[in-house]
Amino acid sequence: MPNADTARGTGEFPRSWNAALARYRVPDNRRAVLEILVTTVPFTALWIAAALLVTNGYWWAGPILAVPAAGLLVRMFMLQHDCGHGSLFSKRALNDWAGRALGVLTFTPYDYWRRTHAVHHATSGNLDQRGIGDVDTLTVAEYQAKPWTGRLAYRLYRHPLVMFGLGPAWLFICQYRLPVGLMRAGWEPWISTLATNFCIAAMASLLVWLVGLGPFLLIQGPIILMAATAGVWLFYIQHQFEETHWSDGEQWNHQNAALHGSSHYDLPPILQWFTGNIGIHHVHHLSSKIPFYRLPEVLREFPELHGLNRITFLESLACVKLVLWDEETRRLVSFREASETGAATG
Repeated sequence: MPNADTARGTGEFPRSWNAALARYRVPDNRRAVLEILVTTVPFTALWIAAALLVTNGYWWAGPILAVPAAGLLVRMFMLQHDCGHGSLFSKRALNDWAGRALGVLTFTPYDYWRRTHAVHHATSGNLDQRGIGDVDTLTVAEYQAKPWTGRLAYRLYRHPLVMFGLGPAWLFICQYRLPVGLMRAGWEPWISTLATNFCIAAMASLLVWLVGLGPFLLIQGPIILMAATAGVWLFYIQHQFEETHWSDGEQWNHQNAALHGSSHYDLPPILQWFTGNIGIHHVHHLSSKIPFYRLPEVLREFPELHGLNRITFLESLACVKLVLWDEETRRLVSFREASETGAATG
């Protein structure tokens, strides 16, 4: 059995892992349908219950029921995510159309997102190919070379209130309404984005007609905002941890970046269910064709992967301060650490 610790020491990823993981890549269509049903049906039921209560004067029910509904919306996004990798269903067409339908509920145009996410998988941890599908990350040298206005802009971007507050709202409500970054990628992202926007508008108009604008905003607003924040947090913590991996184009390779640049976010079972096991992110980056429901199986059968880059929820909170890649120590550091390093070298 290949040893992950040996791989970390040599910088090489054993070829035998590809063969070892191959048998987990086969989707089960019946399981896929079941996973969609156990996610969308409770979500619909919660939305209807909230609408009935809010329209009858129990306004507090909207924000309260929005909490589990937002969790289910995060899970829907993870199902859409697997569709984008072609790992939820066995046929490409089934994945694409299921992903597009789920994209209306998640406010995420499927074909646009699928393309940017593919770039993320192809370039994650590559210092020479940053900017699409990832969290903007500067090196210490790049940050220190910027004028004060550039450093201020980066500090604002990295501030928790922006990263996990304004940022998620902007991303899912505004940015995803146009295929930003894919203007030259052909018509598919445009068609997907505009079709998704049209379906979202039609769905919202119907719900506003049924329950009224106020109740709609009181229910749907918190659901989208909480789900968006949770989604951005998950994406952040999957790659923004102290011992993550970054390298330049000549030294970078996909397997090493996947194994050492992606975390194992070890969440409690209930949160693992709501997040579609996406916390087992190092395995996902090793083989994105593995359906989400088989990722825990990989950890059970390859225990050496369990402790690799493992982060608990409490440990993950400290990762918020890690904002710059230090090429000398090869780890993420805080602004304070970068400042102290600069003072010491200066």
